[in-house]
Amino acid sequence: MDSKSNQSPIARILVEFLEVAITSVVFLKGVYPSDAFERRRYMNVVVQRARHPQLRDYIHSAVSGLLPFIEKGLVERVAVIFFNTDNIPLERFIFKLATDPSYGSKVEEGDLEFSLRSFLVKLSVSEGLTKVLPRDCRWEITAYFSLAPSCQHKQRCRFMDTNRHKTVAATSTNNTNQIHE
Repeated sequence: MDSKSNQSPIARILVEFLEVAITSVVFLKGVYPSDAFERRRYMNVVVQRARHPQLRDYIHSAVSGLLPFIEKGLVERVAVIFFNTDNIPLERFIFKLATDPSYGSKVEEGDLEFSLRSFLVKLSVSEGLTKVLPRDCRWEITAYFSLAPSCQHKQRCRFMDTNRHKTVAATSTNNTNQIHE
């Protein structure tokens, strides 16, 4: 049986959206040259897509790995955090997910897509809210969970209990120097 047929369409849309939104944030922050991205359409909105396979795969795998946890309503927030060379956070973009799996099909895909499309349009014109960061900074994608998720592949899971409001964080980092050629 196809694994996509078992997936919640709402969770799948959220994961796709997060991948596009995170790529857009990384583009807007200017930590990579602009030619490392290409223009594409998503939900009938012009967005940026990473050209470099490592960057594209990093964002895709970090976000798509959250799908089963989003389906179960365990992911509270997904953050993109930018750090300077001293590992001091410079800026955070936080996507708060208020998902409730009990709604199931009560949420109309069209309504959700309209809201997400509106967000992407606002993000693309919000350059005044973002300042370009130095190219030598690093960034990471961090997911905050309401409960510690169980993991079938122990070596691939890096969950740390933050001991705050039963929140668990899963972090995946990306050093900008690894992508520059």
